[in-house]
Amino acid sequence: MKKRKFKIYLTPAENSIVIQSLNHLRNTMLRENRDTDCLDELLLKAMCAPVKKM
Repeated sequence: MKKRKFKIYLTPAENSIVIQSLNHLRNTMLRENRDTDCLDELLLKAMCAPVKKM
């Protein structure tokens, strides 16, 4: 089965909120000794996403 890809367009402020929220969730999971591998990948994708100039 082919994986579906989604594109979302965020303002810099929205992007910052997404990154902060993912990081907060990651920290919570680390405190609970839960696995954060897939969350780490998502956080890296959000941080390294290209910026589209308008």
